Amino acid sequence: MKIYHNNRCSKSRNCYNLLKEKGVDFETIAYLKNPMTKEELTALLVKLNIPAEELIRKGEADYKENFKGKELTESEWVDAMVKFPKLIERPIVVKGDKAVIGRPIEKVIQLLSEGS
Repeated sequence: MKIYHNNRCSKSRNCYNLLKEKGVDFETIAYLKNPMTKEELTALLVKLNIPAEELIRKGEADYKENFKGKELTESEWVDAMVKFPKLIERPIVVKGDKAVIGRPIEKVIQLLSEGS
């Protein structure tokens, strides 16, 4: 399992702590320090089964300053998140070929119980 984590985010910390409490073996990816490539982000979107725009944090300053009110293609949204990783919703938990955005945390709990 993997968690795309931002330690400054309380929701991300809660999800991280849940995985620790459950004794899950997981890899932590600090995606702000080690931004994803376009290929990595595209593969993650496939696992999430959502369009790129649904992964965008629309309250972020980078969004408001650069993208608010604009119509972008799927590829352009991916490029935007690669360039401005703060735009990526968090946390994201990956288990095999599935992933969920950990808001609400119940989505992560359900992912953990699948296939167990």
